[in-house]
Amino acid sequence: MSDVLPFMRAWAANPLQVASLVPSSRALARAITAEITPASAPVIELGPGTGVFTRALLARGITQDQLTLIEYGADFAILLQRRYPAARVIRGDAARLREIGGAEGDKAGAVISGLPLLSMPLRQVFAILKSAFGQLRDEGAFYQFTYGPRCPIARPILQRLDLQAISIGWVFNNFPPAQVYRVTRRADKNATV
Repeated sequence: MSDVLPFMRAWAANPLQVASLVPSSRALARAITAEITPASAPVIELGPGTGVFTRALLARGITQDQLTLIEYGADFAILLQRRYPAARVIRGDAARLREIGGAEGDKAGAVISGLPLLSMPLRQVFAILKSAFGQLRDEGAFYQFTYGPRCPIARPILQRLDLQAISIGWVFNNFPPAQVYRVTRRADKNATV
């Protein structure tokens, strides 16, 4: 409950940037991090907000020093630095991941995104994915959730970046219900999106 008030304040200040009145549920956090293991480290989280997914990553065996948290909101960035002092918290735009510094050292095995892609211009979504995949190992995956019935990444963006998106399930114990997608580099050029 302690995360609800800061989240509501952030939403009131900029609804398109936050895109939800309340933080994601623990059930959604477990679902979006379900495939993460210690071998996934380092991990980059985009738009961690109050750290609901961050806590789930820690529970999956990722240590704070293996986390890079990219947060645009100043208040959230301060909160995250206080809660996760050993994590690398960067206040910046996820579309400029290369310039602001993604994972240090080794390339990341996973990117977990809490960004509201559906409320962003296509050009910005393209830049975020291009930047994120520039920070990922070849076999790495980008995890994104959406409240909608289909993938929040437009098919032309997936095709242009040679990516594929697969739904890994719905979380009905979230407000509103959410669907989680795994986005990877396309291994088979004829694979469906």
